[in-house]
Amino acid sequence: MKTTAVRIVTGTVALMALAFMVVGARAQAPAGPDADMQAVLDQLGKLGGKRIETLTPAEARKQPTPADAVRALLTAQGKPTEPEPVGKVEDRMIEGAAGPIPAKIYSPAGAGPFPVLVYFHGGGWVIGSPLVYDSTPRALVNLADCVVVSVDYRLGPEHKFPASHEDAFAAYQWALQNAVSINGDPSRIAVGGESAGGNLAVSVAIDARDRKAVPPKHMMVVYPIAGADMNTTSYSDNATAKPLNKEMMDWFFKHYLRSAKDAQDPHLNLVAANLKGLPAATVITAEIDPLRSEGQQLAERLKAAGVQVEARDYTGVSHEFFGMSAVLPKAKQAQQVAADGLKRAFNE
Repeated sequence: MKTTAVRIVTGTVALMALAFMVVGARAQAPAGPDADMQAVLDQLGKLGGKRIETLTPAEARKQPTPADAVRALLTAQGKPTEPEPVGKVEDRMIEGAAGPIPAKIYSPAGAGPFPVLVYFHGGGWVIGSPLVYDSTPRALVNLADCVVVSVDYRLGPEHKFPASHEDAFAAYQWALQNAVSINGDPSRIAVGGESAGGNLAVSVAIDARDRKAVPPKHMMVVYPIAGADMNTTSYSDNATAKPLNKEMMDWFFKHYLRSAKDAQDPHLNLVAANLKGLPAATVITAEIDPLRSEGQQLAERLKAAGVQVEARDYTGVSHEFFGMSAVLPKAKQAQQVAADGLKRAFNE
């Protein structure tokens, strides 16, 4: 009888422990946007945009953006909406892989020469532009005291993979060869980007290594597309998140990739790529983002390959938060972390 009782008690304890583990696991799921992030998402909803994944790329490029939501929120708060001032902004044509492509060049005030960040905007290689992502280069010019070359690379489906990636590497080579003409220092050039642009930044570093080009000094990688696995924890947690969700990511891949085989190319599937010999990186992820898991996995794979990495995950914020420093304190924090990583690399 005693033995039976012990077994019953032991089984009960085990069930209680299992129940506790299940509750604990649920507690790890995103708790939702914090108040500042929710205010932006509310404004984005009020702008009345349609679901990107239901549109053609041409239609999607005309939809309200998170940057529009930030301006709407500033207006609602009675605050100015003018862009953060920098020393100078210049529109210029630079050399792409298949001909000239536009770029915006942001420069600090002062004499220079300055270090250079070649920056790639987000948008799944299908939407987005330097104008939509104007706030990030402006912030980094001032925080990192560098010139930022924001590249308007070719997009799908008009230009399928690897067009964006080829333009990204061509733009990096242009910066190496023409830094002096933009008051930049050709010996201090880094790469960086957000989302699809974060993928492009790492891809450029891989190409620089493999093609025996001058390596970038640093990689600034913000919630990157680092693979095509849509069964990760963060894809499950954020399948219907705003402003990026699982169906949108499928839509991006459909419009940029030539076939499913492209998803396994090391320029896209970064988490399975050879990452040895790459420059130091700052990797920033957001809790409410389908791409969180692969961004964190990329940081771990870089570390395992011997790359120096500073990885930061920000809770209570969503994909696209990084450029929202006008209304999000956590964006200011993340931008400062990114700028500090750039400055350390530039000063080495």
